[in-house]
Amino acid sequence: MRRIAILLIFALFFIPVKSLGVDFNAESELRDYDGIQLNAGTFVPVINTAEVSTLNCDEGYAAKFIATSDLYLYDTTVIPRETEFYGYVDEIHEPVIGTNASMKIKINKMVYPDGFEAPIRAYIYTTNNNVIGGELTPPAEWVKIPHYQKAFFSMRSKAPTLQIRPGNKRQMGTHIRVKTGERCFVVLTEPLMITHTVNE
Repeated sequence: MRRIAILLIFALFFIPVKSLGVDFNAESELRDYDGIQLNAGTFVPVINTAEVSTLNCDEGYAAKFIATSDLYLYDTTVIPRETEFYGYVDEIHEPVIGTNASMKIKINKMVYPDGFEAPIRAYIYTTNNNVIGGELTPPAEWVKIPHYQKAFFSMRSKAPTLQIRPGNKRQMGTHIRVKTGERCFVVLTEPLMITHTVNE
């Protein structure tokens, strides 16, 4: 019995690996492909597929955008045209006196044209920290302030010059929307490793 056990151990250690049907070359070939990293701050031009509005939508409302052109890096198409970007309304602020409504749209998934899915962390880009809307409203009143000129400048007339400036009151804010078909940019907020490419 002991001899049989020793022969089995000897056979396992010295039988060629290929005779067991295991091919380690396939795994090593996969390890040679490191992928391509897109840095945070990368922009992807997209188009909106359905209107998103602070009037009709709540936080968590689903949004979908489609890439309008191929994104290349090192002569490789890393995000092809017609890639779909899915997300939701992350924040909503209602309009108030003096400020328009605002919202942020977070993007958390992209789907390649061939159906491959990848999680991402991104937003619909604006110069205001990715906040859509939130601008100050126009003044609700204008105040006239007289300015009396010095004698040197007022030889012809001593009448004051009126300056019109905004008053302290502002108009009520309005709701904002991202229209269907509106062109936007998806901006990555964290690096994204691309390990999938589409063969054309």
